[in-house]
Amino acid sequence: MDKPVCLIDTASDGKLCVQQSALQVLEQVQQPVVVVAVVGLYRTGKSYLMNRLAGKQTGFALGSTIESKTKGIWMWCLPHPTKAGTTLVLLDTEGLGDVDKGDSKHDTKIFSLSVLLSSTLVLNSQGTIDNRAIEELQYVTELTEYIKIKSSDEDEDDEFVKFFPSFIWAVRDFTLEQKIKGKYVTEDQYLEFSLKLKPGASRTVNEFNLPRQCIRNYFPSRKCFTFPFPTAPENVSHLESLDPVDLSPDFQEVTQRFCKFVFDKSEVKKLKDGYTVTGRVLGQFAKTYVDMISSGEVPFLENAVMAMALIENEAAVKEGLEVYQSGMEKLKTSFPLELKEVSSEHQYLSRTATQALMKRSFKDSEGTYLKSLEEGINKLFHGYLYQNEEASRKRCENILSSLSGTMTEKLKKGSYAIPGGYVLFSQDLEDIVKKYKIQANKGVKVEDTLEEFLKQKSVESNAILQADNKLTEKEKKIMGEKKAVLLAQEINTKEQKQRQLEEKMEAERRSIEERMRQMREKMDEEMRLQREEAEHAMDSKLREQAALLDKGFQEKADRMSEEMEDFRRKNKNAEKESHKLFEKMIANMNKRHAETMNLMKRQHSEQMEAIMSMPKPSSDSSALVLRLLLIGLSSITGGSRPC
Repeated sequence: MDKPVCLIDTASDGKLCVQQSALQVLEQVQQPVVVVAVVGLYRTGKSYLMNRLAGKQTGFALGSTIESKTKGIWMWCLPHPTKAGTTLVLLDTEGLGDVDKGDSKHDTKIFSLSVLLSSTLVLNSQGTIDNRAIEELQYVTELTEYIKIKSSDEDEDDEFVKFFPSFIWAVRDFTLEQKIKGKYVTEDQYLEFSLKLKPGASRTVNEFNLPRQCIRNYFPSRKCFTFPFPTAPENVSHLESLDPVDLSPDFQEVTQRFCKFVFDKSEVKKLKDGYTVTGRVLGQFAKTYVDMISSGEVPFLENAVMAMALIENEAAVKEGLEVYQSGMEKLKTSFPLELKEVSSEHQYLSRTATQALMKRSFKDSEGTYLKSLEEGINKLFHGYLYQNEEASRKRCENILSSLSGTMTEKLKKGSYAIPGGYVLFSQDLEDIVKKYKIQANKGVKVEDTLEEFLKQKSVESNAILQADNKLTEKEKKIMGEKKAVLLAQEINTKEQKQRQLEEKMEAERRSIEERMRQMREKMDEEMRLQREEAEHAMDSKLREQAALLDKGFQEKADRMSEEMEDFRRKNKNAEKESHKLFEKMIANMNKRHAETMNLMKRQHSEQMEAIMSMPKPSSDSSALVLRLLLIGLSSITGGSRPC
């Protein structure tokens, strides 16, 4: 994007709405996204910081008057400057507390959406972090009115840390000395001092502590930057057009540190259990959240994630099938092929399609969508097998038609309707079969098609046999029985089908093993991310508890110990449940595989029985065929008929 676009706007009825053009931009972003949103009072220089993160002088609108320029939430997607294969999404939000707007509920909605969509939230303010500045953050205390984790009634404050972004407080036009009790402190120490809780339980103390406690409990990490005045007061309203030499060196130094920190420390946006968010998913979530908030509903994050999982998993199945079908369509241009060649490509494409599904799907805890992909691939595979068979049949029929052209002409002319014509016919037929056998690229229907051809010719063969007065009645009777060559061909056909079934069984075995391997990898990765998420949240809670103990809040620290124990218990139970669902899914996959293999084994046994029960050419018949062929050869060469 060469410039920002509006992502969320306010409709004529005052309700928030997502801009379709922005969703179309996000739909094209298949990479993971780092989402940085800036919030704060209007006319405090938020847009300038976003432009600096974009590496641009201009982009997001900077106002030069007391009127707020940014309305709604604007978005700018850029290649991440330090993380390859990642997109940086910058969100510049409408200023809070705009006197023209005069709607605190609207402000809370904007603030809530910024929290929901970002992986790093930058709070921009002016002056100092004093009580007034913190009291103006009533939006933080109202977050629970607009964001819920679950639809159940259980207390969930300790869960927010899993979902919320990291927190940066950018204090603009900071003029005070960074001293506490006469000692210089870091920016982060200044922030922690400003968020320090007061002891006591009075209403006044609770009102003082509430916004501070919310910031400490909800956000997994905190960081502070104090920016001095950027330039002379008369130039502040024209920051975007100022030459860097006109900016304060100290201001530039802090800006550079701020940008570097955001680039290095801001993480890829993730959903619960560590699922990585792409631009496409971010756009879908923006629409889901805005629709909910605009309709007066409270977004339940877990419900939103499950709704998103449904959309993404269905799309993942479709994408996997497209990957498979695209590859098989290319292979189709080379039909007919041997079954091993088709099966080999099927296994490769099946593996690739499963990888595509695994990459995009999430929360498929019962393997529903993997099963759907498996069934879709098998249906397509059988379709391509049929097309390959038809291509093979057509090629084999064309070869036989071409090779038997002379025989057809002889039949029309009556060339075999002579004494000894049956032997001539048999010799011509044998010659056709020999030439057919050496033809290349006949595919999987080579034996079936030959068997059908020989069956068709057996009608003509019988007619020629019965009319041949050179043969005795006994010879005709023996030869009129099932022909040795046709019987042998039937055996060849069944044996080929047997080999092909064995190849299909092997392909099925390899496919299921590969699917299960990928599923285990997927589940292991999801369990790892789930544990990492819990550990990350627990680290945040432990830091907060240590800070409470350090400041003498023993009672609060003890309550946190109980909360953390409950938090550990919930995570342990969630991990057990995930493991149980995974094992159930593996068992179902094994069951489906066993059913398929048992069906193939029954077919295999039936075919073996059919082959074993087939009659073998009799010795009389075989000997007579050989003797008649010798007779035919000697008569052709002018020899006498043997006795």
